[in-house]
Amino acid sequence: MAGISIDDESSDLCSEDISITSAEDVPTPFPVWPTISDVQRALRPLQATADHVGKQVEEFAETLDRLSKTRSEKFERDCTYALALVQGYRKIARSAVDYLRGIHGAENQGRPGKPRRDKLHKSASASDLRPRHCEHHTDRTTVEDLERWEQEEQTWHLLGLMLQVEYPSSGAHTKEASSSERVVRPRKATRVHQYSSEREVWSNFLAHDDQAWERHTVINWLKACADDCGQDMEQVIQDIERNADRGSGLWAHSWLYTKESIKGQKRLRSWPQALAPDSPGIDSSLRNSSPAKSLVTQLDPDAVTRQVRDLQPQDDNFEAATWMACWNMLRRGQDWQFIRTWCQERVENWRAIAMRGDPRQHSSKDGKSLSYLNHTVDWQSRALWRKSCALAARSGVLDKYEAAVYGALSGYLPSVQKVCGSWNDYLFAHYNSYLLRSFDQYVATYSADRIPHGLQARDGFFEFSVTGGRRTQSGNQLIEKMRRLKPLAQESRDPIKQLQGSLIGKNFGSFVRKYGFQLLREQKRQANVSQYPNNVPRSQHENNKKPSIRPDDYQVIRMVTHIVLIYLDLEPSWLENAQYKAAGIFVEAYVDFLGKAGKQQLLPLYASCLSPTGAIRSLSRQLPRILELGERRTVMQLMKQHNIDVPSVLNEQLWMIMKEIESKADDSTHDPKYSTLRIMEARGDEQRVGMRKIRAKFMGNVVTDDQHDLINGFEWYLLLDGYWEKTLATGAVLYKHFLSNVSLARIDTVHRLTRAELPDSKGLAAARDLSQRVSFSTLSRRKTHAILGHEIDISDFLDWEENGMLGNQSGASTSSRAAQYGGDGSRNLYKPEKERYLLQQSNSFLNLEQLVQAMDAFEAWQAAMEKKPSLELAGSTGKQWRDNLKKACEDVESCIRPLQHGWLQSPRNDEEALELEEIRKACLPEVLLAYLVVLNSSAQYVSREYLLRSLEVGAAVASKDSDLGPCFVLAGRMPELVDALAFTSTTIILANEHGGGKKRTPARLGIWSTKGSLNTAE
Repeated sequence: MAGISIDDESSDLCSEDISITSAEDVPTPFPVWPTISDVQRALRPLQATADHVGKQVEEFAETLDRLSKTRSEKFERDCTYALALVQGYRKIARSAVDYLRGIHGAENQGRPGKPRRDKLHKSASASDLRPRHCEHHTDRTTVEDLERWEQEEQTWHLLGLMLQVEYPSSGAHTKEASSSERVVRPRKATRVHQYSSEREVWSNFLAHDDQAWERHTVINWLKACADDCGQDMEQVIQDIERNADRGSGLWAHSWLYTKESIKGQKRLRSWPQALAPDSPGIDSSLRNSSPAKSLVTQLDPDAVTRQVRDLQPQDDNFEAATWMACWNMLRRGQDWQFIRTWCQERVENWRAIAMRGDPRQHSSKDGKSLSYLNHTVDWQSRALWRKSCALAARSGVLDKYEAAVYGALSGYLPSVQKVCGSWNDYLFAHYNSYLLRSFDQYVATYSADRIPHGLQARDGFFEFSVTGGRRTQSGNQLIEKMRRLKPLAQESRDPIKQLQGSLIGKNFGSFVRKYGFQLLREQKRQANVSQYPNNVPRSQHENNKKPSIRPDDYQVIRMVTHIVLIYLDLEPSWLENAQYKAAGIFVEAYVDFLGKAGKQQLLPLYASCLSPTGAIRSLSRQLPRILELGERRTVMQLMKQHNIDVPSVLNEQLWMIMKEIESKADDSTHDPKYSTLRIMEARGDEQRVGMRKIRAKFMGNVVTDDQHDLINGFEWYLLLDGYWEKTLATGAVLYKHFLSNVSLARIDTVHRLTRAELPDSKGLAAARDLSQRVSFSTLSRRKTHAILGHEIDISDFLDWEENGMLGNQSGASTSSRAAQYGGDGSRNLYKPEKERYLLQQSNSFLNLEQLVQAMDAFEAWQAAMEKKPSLELAGSTGKQWRDNLKKACEDVESCIRPLQHGWLQSPRNDEEALELEEIRKACLPEVLLAYLVVLNSSAQYVSREYLLRSLEVGAAVASKDSDLGPCFVLAGRMPELVDALAFTSTTIILANEHGGGKKRTPARLGIWSTKGSLNTAE
């Protein structure tokens, strides 16, 4: 990969920190969330991810739950507890890396460079987590998955280090975190003196300079990343041997081909001493093979630069490969002992000596101290050695990797930049240069007498800047600078790299604000694709650039979520409104992923980390997806354990769905909210009301996804102990919604129907489904145990003929009765009165359920009528049909009876009174007229007594204290009622006249006999 050119940099950066521009703090509306059907369709491509989530997601949750319980106090600026969390997360990521390396390790070793960002995104969204010890999933993983998990493991390592830098542990709770993960900052010692060893001076420098300690920590992390995720050193050596044009084991021969050429010249000339550049004819006879240039005459290491001559091409490759190996060892943080051993094996000891003297080499990796750094003598040679290395790197005559080695040892930035091939390399080059420059300044400030006089001079041979004349930049400035460099632009856009950059630049809060709101906008855009007009290009609405964090990048969302939760515990400033809201966006996005992945039992844990409002909103989106009763009980119990307001969650889920439906309702038609029911067929010009028929299947069978979600959501109330009044009020709201025109808002989008094709059934099918799945009797039995101490069906106390609906007969409203009995009116009452009061609180719900049951009975009666046998099949078949019809008619009667007395006459307030009156006007006249049709039709086949019952309806309407007459008048349907009753009277008269001498079953019909009336008159 090509190095990063210094010319690509912007050298004129302001000295102030460049902060990430945050999104506007104006509250952003949350996107429209999918229905359960939408989720099920979306889960098909996501199912692979859900299958692979396995133990890792659960382990993250278990670690968070276990360790968060041990934290005694929030906002304690001590990273001990947070570090234990980070170590747990890193261990999980490390397990995934080890598993994937066992599958793709060989493939990864053979891949040069870094994967493309789009491939990493695809890997993260398609297979976020991989189960361990599952061979049948091997074919679903790729090498990109391995690299993605390596990046995550590096990020957790970095977070642990940065937390220890920013929130150092007080040492009071050291048992919480593993000692292997802790970094120990040197203690401040007395002022350095002339007898201080180099180790003591370096340690004192790190102890006093906070920025130096931070850079030192980041450099060690960069070295660890290179050592862990780079090619294995043995693989590097093999590649170098191949590039050096020599077989394995020939490293010890150094410049093999040049040596043979020099020996050949000496044999030809019979030269007794070493060849010299000025030897006669040497320029024409001692030349390399291609291109023809003068070869060196001696084999000492500096012969090429001293004689300004070349090597044989094979030895040039060998030299470059050797320095590349040395650069790799320095970049990976190998100690000098390892480098010396490596050089000794290849008889290249001088290279190890040239790299000896880095003040950071306190000890080897096996823990043994490097004694030469404890020497108190020859301090000046160390400073002079670093400056000499910088001078060699600056000379321009060395191979780029040799110059990079000397640049890394001295902090000379330009030479190291030339071999940088990645984001990590570039950051290492700058931080390494800044750190060594700061160290030289520290020594010059506090121990000037230890610096050679030549280095103290303001001018001279050593007077140049190791940073190439550029100002030292803060971590945030450097991260922003790398984003603008073309060679790093693609890698810098990777979300994990941006996350790492925000941690290094200590700008994670701005990162969360910026990308949190960006994530929210992208979620909203994906959920509302139709919000853009067809004739307007989308580029006018939004930037064409892809978002850095996409809603389906679950791995990044998971990482940010867990980091956010750590900072919310450590830093009180995170409770600032905009930042806290942006943090909540990530947590809610992760909760949504868990819901899609089927990890319902983890939802309350993460939702509890949000604000009370955020927890309610987040969980309310997930509950409709949970359909199994056992899962519902478990989630309900977990919500209670995490102190989440369960009733508010249940109420919010229904409110959000209805709010979405209302937002999609067509307001252009200006239709009333509750339009007249259409139970009967349309009336012809000459057709009387009594001759009309019940429409077959008038309730329909279309239940939209939204309606299913509403019913699923309401079923949760069955698991909620108590809350009688709230539950019944919520159920009444659902019934009202299904009876309204708004319930049709999404039928056209789901079933592709035009407005003219929309069914007249509204949401009647959904209302019937609700009455069957969550009936009043079921609710009563489930909830009365917690309220009354025993299970009972409150509806058993109904006595329609005597007390009506036990409604406002005394004129007292529900709220006034609640105040009378204290609180919600559910306690401190003797049981019969309490049961009557509970029944009163359920008035609206029960009345609306009775309406739905009546309509269902109408539909069943019409289905029975349609099965009328022909004349040829009369007999036993006809008798069976009449029995079925009679049973259906009796069901209609029992369902209609409660609707004739005080139906929907117990509103809770004036607003509900107006709404209930609208429902009565839209439904009650049609229901009673349809009831007359049923009675008249049934009288023809079952019993003429049904005709008299029709007249009883008219008597009930005409009663002085009846509430039915005003309802017919308001609906403008009184003429239809009169016409229907007149038709019934005519039917009775005709039935008696045509009946002749037949036995009259209902004796009371005699008053309608025309013959009887004439005889009485005479």
